[in-house]
Amino acid sequence: MTTARAFLDEPAEPHILFVEDDAVIRDTVRIALQRYGFTVSTAADGLTGLELFRSAQPDLLLLDVMLPELDGIGLCRRIREFSLAPILMVTARGDDLDMISGLEAGADDYVVKPCETAVLVARIRSLLRRASFASAREEPTREVREDGGTARAGAPDGGGVLAFGDLTIDTHGMEVRRAGELVALTPTELRLLLVFAASPGVVLERRTLLRKVWDHAWDGDARVVDLHVKRLRAKIDAERIETVRGFGYKLRR
Repeated sequence: MTTARAFLDEPAEPHILFVEDDAVIRDTVRIALQRYGFTVSTAADGLTGLELFRSAQPDLLLLDVMLPELDGIGLCRRIREFSLAPILMVTARGDDLDMISGLEAGADDYVVKPCETAVLVARIRSLLRRASFASAREEPTREVREDGGTARAGAPDGGGVLAFGDLTIDTHGMEVRRAGELVALTPTELRLLLVFAASPGVVLERRTLLRKVWDHAWDGDARVVDLHVKRLRAKIDAERIETVRGFGYKLRR
């Protein structure tokens, strides 16, 4: 079976932009993250956060939903117009609408406040790993054809392409194309697609996807998977990923 997986390395000192209007929370989280080795910039409102994101180009955006000037949902949408950087949304406890709206706007994951520092750092590190795919492979990549057969890809450097109909995945260049057109995927969407591509035709449960894509060893929210599958389908073809009711999802060959 083809393995579509990459070794991942985190930046030595990842730069995080934290957008939060509460000064006490903003300073408390900044100090806590700095103790874990992160470089942290902060902004108190959405518009300032947008300007700072454009100028500083942080490795990850951490933002609250309720912000003055431009709320977190709007800020997330604006940033997704020009950047695929990881976005971690902070939502109020029990506010499902904030969580769903944030993920639909382009956020990669969310945490509920108040959140323990260890949980927040684990989520941040998981997102940073997803964003730093390297080209090292455990085994040669092979091409998966429509008939289910495989063939060694012809790239001279040992790289390869996974092909599913008009969808192609360059697992070394980390590029996805549909009918020859480049598809822009966030790191989380790309990781999700690679997990599907590693087991074409195999039904993957939501818990399995949470563990492999989001690194959630604990019981994560299955709706995170559903919303990212929805976003991925919109980009690669709604029929390419099939829902198997009561079980999960599978990538059609």
